[in-house]
Amino acid sequence: MSRHLKRLMAPRSWPIQRKTYAWAVKSRPGPHPIERSLPLLMIIRDILHYADTAVEAKRIISSGEVFIDGKIVKDYKRPVGLMDVLSIPKTKEHFRVMLDSRGKIRLVKIPEENAKWKLARIENKATLKGGKIQINLHDGRNILTDEKYSTGDTLKIEFPSQKILERYPLVKGNKALIMGGKHAGEAATITNYEVTRSPKPNIVYFEKFSTTREQVFVIGLKTSEVILPEVSVI
Repeated sequence: MSRHLKRLMAPRSWPIQRKTYAWAVKSRPGPHPIERSLPLLMIIRDILHYADTAVEAKRIISSGEVFIDGKIVKDYKRPVGLMDVLSIPKTKEHFRVMLDSRGKIRLVKIPEENAKWKLARIENKATLKGGKIQINLHDGRNILTDEKYSTGDTLKIEFPSQKILERYPLVKGNKALIMGGKHAGEAATITNYEVTRSPKPNIVYFEKFSTTREQVFVIGLKTSEVILPEVSVI
């Protein structure tokens, strides 16, 4: 597998100039798919413009000045994906990774109090020995719990404690973000959720369209819990 990525071949969701330079940084394998994440170096250099060159960006990252979800990250190829919180204590700036209404990855500036938690979607569950339930989340983290949650629900998680603050179920009336397809980046209210109980995917309905459950990320009860990219975006 190539260690490099031509900019012209980069995912359409990447908000980068494609013809100015030939090559782009390629993320290491991680919890986020390439179409919903950016390598950390690209964020520091091309999105936030904290550096003019890759060498400068690597120096910033390796010095421990960048935090993701409350933890120092020194890997410049680390994929930073949907709902991740990126913090730069030196500049007192905090950002949440989102998709805008055109399906492009955007960094939304957020206040410090909002940088202490994130939303994470439940991808699947497993019952462990002793009856504990392990829930596996979209960002690769796993949490043990005694509570009953459903696949497709979203949890509001505090970090670094991983305490579950809220649950936003995949049900009628709740607000959701579309993660893929021609409606990627749109936020809409769920009107119905159809569980097929067959090999066919479950379908989530909205007022003007429908999509598969895998493309839906619940972001709040009646309104969005996160700031959407139409306001204060980078």
